[in-house]
Amino acid sequence: MKNIKNSSDTKTDFMMTWAGMFLGVWRSRWLIRQLLYRDFTVRYRQSYFGYIWAVLPQLATVAIFAFLMRYRVFDMGETAMPYIIHALWSVSLWQLFSSTLINCTKCLVDAGALVTKINFPKESLVLAAMGQPLLDFLIRLVPMAIVMVWVGFVPSLQSIWTVIIIVFLMLLCLGCGFILAVINLVLRDVGNIIGMVLTFGMFFSPILYPPPVREPFIWVNILNPFSPFLISTQELLIGAEFSHPYLLVFMSIFAVVLFLFGWKVFCISMPRICERA
Repeated sequence: MKNIKNSSDTKTDFMMTWAGMFLGVWRSRWLIRQLLYRDFTVRYRQSYFGYIWAVLPQLATVAIFAFLMRYRVFDMGETAMPYIIHALWSVSLWQLFSSTLINCTKCLVDAGALVTKINFPKESLVLAAMGQPLLDFLIRLVPMAIVMVWVGFVPSLQSIWTVIIIVFLMLLCLGCGFILAVINLVLRDVGNIIGMVLTFGMFFSPILYPPPVREPFIWVNILNPFSPFLISTQELLIGAEFSHPYLLVFMSIFAVVLFLFGWKVFCISMPRICERA
């Protein structure tokens, strides 16, 4: 009996190491694919409009603010690219960020008894939670490309590097998601708080207006972890130099560190939570 217990402890200790964590995710790749497929089918099954729901909020938001700007209800200021392109891209990236964070936060609660009754790497749920927002983001690029052709806007060749920035943005989401998913499993109010914070957070980022250049408003972008990634992608689309290169590097490093830290906290916390459930 003692040998069995020691063997179990050794296995647990190995899973707490980085090698064990990466190996666990690699071995769970089939499960992650199945979870992704489940999320896709559940969301769009028996849906009359199907994938239109992925672009409808984006188009409605941009149309409303474009109308208000055109008729001088709001003065958004001059954007470096056509306003409708600026807004479409920025809203798409924000929805990718916010939807991923919300999905990761709620994934353990939504899984129900699967978390406590079945033994598998629970981070598979968090990783699978970002699949649907990524698919929706790719779908939103279609109407954006159509609008680009319509207004005659040609992205710069540097735009290809936006993929790398989005990778760092997803690492930031996953790092926060690992930590918030554990907290939300214990304190269910966290999911509602995150949704409320993100609702207001949209207006504290240069999504529907150009990046501010005057103090103290410029500090909103410096302190907002999402803004450096968004502004950098906007600058890549028009082929401009980065306005805050050191801030982008710092936030990219911070995203990697937060991802590794959040994953470690998740792996350490989940066995203890499952034992008490």
